[in-house]
Amino acid sequence: MMLISGLMLLLQTAACLDRFCRFNQFDPCYAALGHKLNVLMLLDTSEYDMKIQKRINYNKGTDPLCRVKNDMIKKNECDLYSNRREVTVINGTLIINRVIRADSGNYTTFFYRSDGTETSTDLQVNVEAPIGSVEVSVICSSSGVMRASCSSEGDQLLYSWIELNGDSLTDGNSSINLDVGTDGNITCSVKNHVSHGQTTINVKSCSSEL
Repeated sequence: MMLISGLMLLLQTAACLDRFCRFNQFDPCYAALGHKLNVLMLLDTSEYDMKIQKRINYNKGTDPLCRVKNDMIKKNECDLYSNRREVTVINGTLIINRVIRADSGNYTTFFYRSDGTETSTDLQVNVEAPIGSVEVSVICSSSGVMRASCSSEGDQLLYSWIELNGDSLTDGNSSINLDVGTDGNITCSVKNHVSHGQTTINVKSCSSEL
């Protein structure tokens, strides 16, 4: 077998990885590892005191929490984001300027009115490492069969392949077999919940390389 070094024509990755979620959304919130996450808690915070609690043991008395009053984190009552200066609350939005793996989890925000009434909303946060550079290689066998392989860094990667004419080759596989005599461009596209990237290379038929 021999490796065909295809000409890389295009490398494209998502530029902005800031994520925006809200506490009353139905779907999970996907955050990009190392990037910014904005989570809307409440549009008008003037009437409420708030408590953000990460549900680990599902026990209000032991699960880590962070109290918010007058739109500010009460540092002396916050063991959820302790010693993390990059975590703030502004205009009812929880802002994490640099997401870490430990930010994954199930959260509940409690809202307390001055009359003693309480409401709450839940949110599941999933942290994923974004897509890295996408690399494609093609191996040509002695029988003339070519196999293209695609690789990238990141979590929960989903692969898809496209030919020059725009036809989809296959979805979900990082490697595919190419028809004998394939000559032209192929594109590998990689994505997850927080980013995407793709690379296009030019391949020549095995007969022209052997």
